[in-house]
Amino acid sequence: MNKASISETKNRLSALLDRVRHGETILIMDRETPVARLEPVVAHGREQVDGRVARLERAGLLRRGNAASIKAVLASGPPKAHRGGDVLDALLRERAENR
Repeated sequence: MNKASISETKNRLSALLDRVRHGETILIMDRETPVARLEPVVAHGREQVDGRVARLERAGLLRRGNAASIKAVLASGPPKAHRGGDVLDALLRERAENR
């Protein structure tokens, strides 16, 4: 959970609310004492998924595709199986080919 002082909250409320919209919870502190918590309203269905996806994007764990990247993946076809090959070797070859 992220923390913000009262003065930081007053000065950066819009930015903090944007972070909350993307699923973060902000603890508002008066010196070392927590006095409030900004947290997203519990979402249902699609909104909840979008918040989780946005969090993964911010963490660098996910990159959303676009039409061009999807077409490139579909055009490349499935990886070729090598008889008697090692799964790890196949994975490393794919990574080397930027697939």
